[in-house]
Amino acid sequence: MKASGLQAELRRLSDPKRAAALQRYFKTGKGEYAEGDVFLGVTTPQMKAAAKRYHGLPLPELRKLLASAVHTDRSAALDIMVNRFKRGDATERGRVYRLYVSGLDRVNNWDLVDCSAPHIVGEHLRDRDKAVLLAWAASPVLWRRRAAVLATFAYIKDGSFSLCLRLARTLLSDPEDLMHKAVGWMLREIGKRDQASLEKFLSRHCRRMPRTMLRYAIERFPERLRQAYLKGTPPPARP
Repeated sequence: MKASGLQAELRRLSDPKRAAALQRYFKTGKGEYAEGDVFLGVTTPQMKAAAKRYHGLPLPELRKLLASAVHTDRSAALDIMVNRFKRGDATERGRVYRLYVSGLDRVNNWDLVDCSAPHIVGEHLRDRDKAVLLAWAASPVLWRRRAAVLATFAYIKDGSFSLCLRLARTLLSDPEDLMHKAVGWMLREIGKRDQASLEKFLSRHCRRMPRTMLRYAIERFPERLRQAYLKGTPPPARP
């Protein structure tokens, strides 16, 4: 089983018109965050169905797929890796995690990060030292910072918010809108599970938060409460 077989299948499914639309949507133009990236115009269900048939690709072949200049190939590689991690034993999970980290520079758009970081990085580090996430959060590379934040989703789902809140504090002055959205999204997920924890964070930081981050975080709040935070006049935090 070879990466080239999956790549050939994905190219048979390609749709130039859809590819052009995706390249606009994912900002692949000159000076944009995904400058030069290439899409085939394959739908997500099509990609996943093709990737499922190549679930058993050897890790060296997955490495080739992840290194591809074509976004669709990298997306398929990550889909296989996530599923292999979920179903694998401890040895297999370790191999997938190490492959992911070694190819992290190719996990270089928000969709690639979001579909993989919580499921591979977050889960692998669940009972391990998470210092790597602090390092990624301080990286000049946008996608590493986003991967650090999204990895904490694995812990948020279990009711553990401290790491996400710590990263959110360090990223309040991040210059990238895609980071404002990522942090705001994770804060909103905390609020779904424990609104008091989110309100405590917001009462301290809402005046410093980028507007997009704040809007994402308070999206589910009642309108009156939303307006209070937007005006920088939050109610006293609940104990």
